[in-house]
Amino acid sequence: MIRLLHLADLHLGRAFQMLGEKGAAQRRALEAALVRAVDLAIAEHVHLVLIAGLAGLVAGYAFAWVGHFFFEKNRPATFTHPLYSFMGDWVMWKDILTGKIRF
Repeated sequence: MIRLLHLADLHLGRAFQMLGEKGAAQRRALEAALVRAVDLAIAEHVHLVLIAGLAGLVAGYAFAWVGHFFFEKNRPATFTHPLYSFMGDWVMWKDILTGKIRF
């Protein structure tokens, strides 16, 4: 079985200027959280660490879009049915994690 650690909304590299003096402390807290997550992934022998958020979604879909446009010569469903496409991704993950689809 695949062991997955999912991290979301870490806002890595963000300055948090809108928080004023507390922005630097927020950034240090998030960096410390990332260090703890990496330590956890190592200790638990995690196979895959997924860091997601808006940037993660765009980066993840970008590879699929390149495949659709340049190799399959079609338009991905993400553009016309984004919610349906996103839900389908989670169904696929469930199928991978339960062994219905071989990884």
